[in-house]
Amino acid sequence: MATTSLYCPLATPPIASRTAMASIFATSAVLPLTLPLSPQRISSRLNKRFRPISARGGPSAKVSNGGERIENDLIVDNFLSAIADDSEVVNKPVKLPERDFAGTPICPCVRDVACKSYTSLLFCEVFNLGVINMDCDLVDPDALLDQLRVLKSVHVDGVMVDCWWGIVEANVPQQYNWSGYKQLFRIVRDLDLKMQVVMSFHECGGNVGDTVHIPLPLWVMEIGKSNPDIYFTDREGRCNTECLSWGTDKERVLRGRTAVEVYFDYMRSFRVEFDEFFESGTISEIEVGLGPCGELRYPSYPTKHGWTYPGIGEFQCYDKYLLKSLWKAAETRGHLSWARGPDNAGSYNSCPHETGFFRDGGDYDSYYGRFFLNWYSRVLIDHGDRVLALANLAFEGTCIAAKLSGIHWWYKTANHAAELTAGFYNPSNRDGYAAIAAMLQKHGVALNFTCVELRTLDQHEDFPEALADPEGLVWQVLNAAWDVGIPVASENALSCHDRESYNKILENAKPKNDPDGKHLSAFTYLRLSPALMEKPNFLEFERFVQRMHGDDDDAARTATDVLRSMYRRSSSGSSIADRQKSSPELDDCKCAKHAHKKWIVNHSYKSLMRCCAIHMTGNWLLPMYSSNDG
Repeated sequence: MATTSLYCPLATPPIASRTAMASIFATSAVLPLTLPLSPQRISSRLNKRFRPISARGGPSAKVSNGGERIENDLIVDNFLSAIADDSEVVNKPVKLPERDFAGTPICPCVRDVACKSYTSLLFCEVFNLGVINMDCDLVDPDALLDQLRVLKSVHVDGVMVDCWWGIVEANVPQQYNWSGYKQLFRIVRDLDLKMQVVMSFHECGGNVGDTVHIPLPLWVMEIGKSNPDIYFTDREGRCNTECLSWGTDKERVLRGRTAVEVYFDYMRSFRVEFDEFFESGTISEIEVGLGPCGELRYPSYPTKHGWTYPGIGEFQCYDKYLLKSLWKAAETRGHLSWARGPDNAGSYNSCPHETGFFRDGGDYDSYYGRFFLNWYSRVLIDHGDRVLALANLAFEGTCIAAKLSGIHWWYKTANHAAELTAGFYNPSNRDGYAAIAAMLQKHGVALNFTCVELRTLDQHEDFPEALADPEGLVWQVLNAAWDVGIPVASENALSCHDRESYNKILENAKPKNDPDGKHLSAFTYLRLSPALMEKPNFLEFERFVQRMHGDDDDAARTATDVLRSMYRRSSSGSSIADRQKSSPELDDCKCAKHAHKKWIVNHSYKSLMRCCAIHMTGNWLLPMYSSNDG
């Protein structure tokens, strides 16, 4: 299904010379539930052009036939009539100079990094965030099945699914309800798709694209009412209930368990309950949620607290557990006066130059500032270190990934203020991602990074004041990971349906002329929506999938063009014999309609219609044939 990726070190040029060289690229042992977990073992995501990376969400396209059996001949007639009508195809993309991706490495669509060999896969987040309800029941399985068949027809390798902590362990500690997920996983397995499963230990709702609200478990929220310090807290004392503070990692504040013990018990239960899907290879990767939106970062820019782009955000270290950690670090350093957060770092929507801490020559580069930022970023890295160590115990032998957010605003300043408040100590004179990559490499964990479809020029046109550089950030982070030899996968930050965005993803996924052949191990497309299902958008998506898989431009030409040409010939009065001469595949056909039907069934493996002919009804796609028809 893919060629094995090579991950050779690529020298990183000096920080000062970072340029907008974008690139995205670029069977497990079951851990018994009775295994004790000792303290010693624990210790070892505005507008059209920008949105912060958020919890996976957004409307999910429903492909449903309403339970009715549609006559195949009628669907073929309607389908062919639709594609023959040029007026049906709107917003036809302008022909742009493009790179030929023939023979390039396969990058799977919907992320599935094959364990150990790390072959490339293309995944798609197809599920509406409410596909599993709060009772852990699967909502509308028939529509889901239709949805997955459409994806299968365009060669998507698999799907991404969030397993929400707030649903599975909702009411009582260590009582897990996986029923809806089991039904969902069986559907995916029966279609021979891969799965990237996310251990989602965060709240869903309040971020860009979120259409449902899934809180943390109710029993955790009850604890939070009496002890709000279990949540991240800003300088004004506002708590963020999106996820637990990393200060609780080693504190027994969750009914006698620490936060990392709670995460481990949850992951271990999942591994036992879904053993058959691991053994069959249906589950190809586990992504472990490490913070808000599932990302390894502080919740420094919460919209619920009034943040808007391109604000620098605020430090989130004012719960009593993190303040205790800061006090110990200051005591060890011998400067107890440093046991405090910055008091001149502005507010959520400040600009760097408006603050005493982030302005040029500000306190961020003072002795105290360097001490604080080192501690702040070290807490982030230590949290990832602890949780990923336990994930490796729970999912031994399975590929594991961790996700980093693409905080690209203020990247062209010396301070990189938005990154600093999020926990990435990455000013212009320091590489803040190398230590994170080293931590991931220690555990053999793949890196998933975002915003690979964004172009720096677009950011400058829409928000020149943000001094953003997504291309430079992507280049830096991907190379930090490749330098230590770990696989790199990615996903888009915003919805994208245009060829320009897809080409940007392709360029980053497969860096041109890279001497070591580096490329992304997988790509996850966010997300399947009604807009994607519109005819021109879906044709572009299908073309994108083929190019990610390394098909040449001829193979990437959709069957729709061929069918339209065939239909016009049959409508212009040409004889069956003439059509047979021009299209040998029509030899056995007795009429134009049957000829078109046969072509669809037998030759659609390079198009939308690989396993099903597609009939457009409004914004939806209805499967017509199964792969066994013909």
